[in-house]
Amino acid sequence: MSFGTMASGSRKVTFVAIQTPSPSLDPARLDDLSATLRGPLFRPGDHPYDDARKVFNAMIDRRPAAIVRAAGAEDVQRTVTFARANNLPVSIKGGGHNVAGSAVSDGGLMLDCSSMSRVQVDAKRRVAVAGAGALLADLDYATQQFGLATPLGVVSVTGIAGLTLGGGIGWLNGKHGLACDNVISAKIVTADGNLVTASPEGDTDLYWAIRGGGGNFGAVTSFTYRLHPVGPVLAGGFSFPAERTREVLQFYPGFAAGCPDGLSMSASLGRDESGRPVFGVGVCWSGEHHEADMALRPLRDLGPTVDSIASTAYSALQCAHDAGFPSGRYHYWKSRFVTDLTDGAIDTLLQFATEMPSPDSAIGMQQIHGMAARVDPSATAFPHRRSQSELLILAQWADPAETERNVGWARAFFEAMRPFAAGGVYVNDLGEEGEGRVRDAYGANYDRLAAVKAAYDPTNLFRSNQNIRPSV
Repeated sequence: MSFGTMASGSRKVTFVAIQTPSPSLDPARLDDLSATLRGPLFRPGDHPYDDARKVFNAMIDRRPAAIVRAAGAEDVQRTVTFARANNLPVSIKGGGHNVAGSAVSDGGLMLDCSSMSRVQVDAKRRVAVAGAGALLADLDYATQQFGLATPLGVVSVTGIAGLTLGGGIGWLNGKHGLACDNVISAKIVTADGNLVTASPEGDTDLYWAIRGGGGNFGAVTSFTYRLHPVGPVLAGGFSFPAERTREVLQFYPGFAAGCPDGLSMSASLGRDESGRPVFGVGVCWSGEHHEADMALRPLRDLGPTVDSIASTAYSALQCAHDAGFPSGRYHYWKSRFVTDLTDGAIDTLLQFATEMPSPDSAIGMQQIHGMAARVDPSATAFPHRRSQSELLILAQWADPAETERNVGWARAFFEAMRPFAAGGVYVNDLGEEGEGRVRDAYGANYDRLAAVKAAYDPTNLFRSNQNIRPSV
């Protein structure tokens, strides 16, 4: 048995939690919970249950004790209170696009927020309030009606909640920072079942922690975001001939480190039809259009075989990569940050690109720079504040018989790149890799996060995530 005390300012709540495996739930208890909810509750055997527990990664096949599809904050509060009273870990599903599948836990209580997707925009104040179940597409559509946007990710079917809580790297990070940098406040149900507002004016430690600290501290019901004027952007990509791949790989890190804030990039390494490694760079120019040519000239001087840069609606850019992440595929990802590519690193990249076992896999380099890189590393829980790229080894395949081969390739590739890494990892692309890698995700901020965890969730009710253990 452990005793937990939660404190924030003058608020202090003490409760007791039993840290032993919970017995099988009495069906009558679930009946009682269901009777208090506005949204439905699904149990194993119910027709919607199997569909509700699915996430985009087909490797995830877990069976919660029950699934609550919350209709609002009150349902979230009742669910969290019930889970705590019955010693059930809470997992939370927004968009279900997390590769580790943390939205679903075996034997736990799954909180499905997908119905909580309403977005309200105050164009005059340039703010948006979005429910925790909204997808990037929902928020982008609502804000673009007014020529506004907030930085999000790069795949529109991603949920805003998980993306934002982990940081949120996207096409506007150079000019406007990360998604978490643009959170004005958030409403959160904490482990005691209370609904609090985390902001610079209240529950300030919690406000700091949720901007990059993941879902460790409670169940967010809504975010309030700062918006920025964003009209059509210049977007598309460059592809370079295979015979120049090494040359472009040598050039790219320096160019990415020094490019203007208005240019954000995501590079990739793949193979052409003959199996040779080829390099491509996706770009988003969000500055003045007449200034783009100067910014892009160094890439064009390398002689791309494809130059598809054109004026594009921002919302169209946001969904341009959706087809690369279809539901039902098997995914295994490995990630680390890099700041430079030595000859040895390039040799390794080219080797593993050639050996890539699935045509659906990818090697990505998502850039962090500009405004996102200039934030003090301790200002938010997201600590990786320097100009660098996230090297994402994205193994994806359709046939479960190919699992061992694809996972083996990703793991071997990851280990081979270890000597060339800058350190750290983006928590949103972290699989089930243990506490050491979670510490890598938070660096010097980990101990403060553990203290906030101890204040708001001392019994680790919210542990179906890249878990930060509460400090003793």
